[in-house]
Amino acid sequence: MNLHELAQRLGCRLEGDPHDEINGVAGIDHAVKGQLTFLANRRYFPLLKSTEASAVLVEDGVDIPREPGRGPLAALRTGNPYLAFAHALELFYQPPVYRPGIHPTAVISPSALIGEGAHIGPYCFVDENVHLGARAVLHSFVTLYRSARIGSDFFAHAHAVVREGCLLGNRVILQNGAIIGGDGLGYAKRSDGSWHKMVQSGPAVLEDDVEVQANACIDRATVGETRIGHGTKIDDLVLVGHASTVGPNTMLCGQVGLAGSTKIGQGCILAGQVGTAGHLTVGDGAVITAQSGVPNDVPPRTLYSGYPAVENREWLRMMAALHRLPDLQKRVHDLEAQLAARNAK
Repeated sequence: MNLHELAQRLGCRLEGDPHDEINGVAGIDHAVKGQLTFLANRRYFPLLKSTEASAVLVEDGVDIPREPGRGPLAALRTGNPYLAFAHALELFYQPPVYRPGIHPTAVISPSALIGEGAHIGPYCFVDENVHLGARAVLHSFVTLYRSARIGSDFFAHAHAVVREGCLLGNRVILQNGAIIGGDGLGYAKRSDGSWHKMVQSGPAVLEDDVEVQANACIDRATVGETRIGHGTKIDDLVLVGHASTVGPNTMLCGQVGLAGSTKIGQGCILAGQVGTAGHLTVGDGAVITAQSGVPNDVPPRTLYSGYPAVENREWLRMMAALHRLPDLQKRVHDLEAQLAARNAK
């Protein structure tokens, strides 16, 4: 489509030739002529000089310098270039469409209720008393244990599993190998030191518009429930421990681990490899930076870092002091030597 049409469909203000054709989208360092790119992180600002893209999604007030000999770069001005780029991707790439039907190799219990327009692919298993909503897609080798309840427009990629009694809302997406409602780490120690497995009786509950990415695990609860709030996104290899609660529109990045009965508020971000102790609360809107360990409650709308996690500014001061430690150690050693020499006189 041409830039005029693209700007209209994305709700952007165009600066450039409205007749230029755009045939795809790409990152700013890989884009070629005829493609649209975006600038959402100022660290990539120098690439505006050299990118071969024909147009860029960019905020108001950002100048677009160009190297000598480079052609002009059209600007599509918007308050949120990254979101506009996400919508542009939807214009140029259409995911596969799965027609309604049940593959002959799928095994469906007679007591299961399958919604209208569902697609159930090869070697899927749908157990007794499952309720599967309209327009659901089970790609292949997907397993739904008995009495699972799943809303409309569900999409489960290959090898995803929903365990017994779990409740999933509308428009939930499970990427490959996601496990919803597996047993939590619940054991009671016997007097001889061995472990007695506790029945994990409570379901995992995923509200509307939750996405769980590849090989992540949302454990069921020993009692009560494990709940993921609406709109929350859970990255690859995340573990949500039993009876934890994650609020709406929170993001748990790769390899985050929540011990049992952790409570995460709404709108939080836990960056990669954050780990929490159990039975603590992270307040609404809190951000915890990568590889932090959280042993205590985190207040709302704060930025925490490090292990043990503390307020980010305090952590930065601690790290600055740590980098100075070798010099301080040398100074102490020299002062001790001077003091010893003075006392020896």
